[in-house]
Amino acid sequence: MQVSHYSGLIVVVGLCGLLAACQPASVKPPGQASLAREVVRLKGDGPPPVDPGECWASSVTPAIIETVSEQVLVSEEVRDASGTMIEPASFRTRTQQRVVQEREEIWFRAPCPEEQTVQFIASLQRALKARGRYLMPVTGEMNAETAEALRRFQAERGLDSPVLSLGAARELGLAATSLDAL
Repeated sequence: MQVSHYSGLIVVVGLCGLLAACQPASVKPPGQASLAREVVRLKGDGPPPVDPGECWASSVTPAIIETVSEQVLVSEEVRDASGTMIEPASFRTRTQQRVVQEREEIWFRAPCPEEQTVQFIASLQRALKARGRYLMPVTGEMNAETAEALRRFQAERGLDSPVLSLGAARELGLAATSLDAL
């Protein structure tokens, strides 16, 4: 049996069409979570009321202090009748500070301490490494480098804390997400 070039072309085009139909639809990656909406600010001490199996962590946001310095005229310049300056003006510096934002303890849901095993922390390090945030070896130890990488990751999402939040753990694939959240 002899197949012409035209018939062969139809077969190739048909196979390409079938393969294209098998490709999954374009899937968009999940958006970056806003961790700021998970923050709870309390008037009293301690965490919010806790449901069974729920854990909370806290972090302290530092006070933000604005410093303003300005030059204040002490005495004006002195000139003679011809306009020549005899004595220049003198100034002093006045500096004032004001608190823009008070220091505050914030609370947010977090993976429970018993879940944060060596394997869990190693997975956290790998997840941060895959996103270019953690550049050190994977050790499974919550060291200063891991905490700083985690802080930078969460700060981009509105939570400037080196303590792992449940929202960040979910985004990194380290904690289960309920179907209600999808």
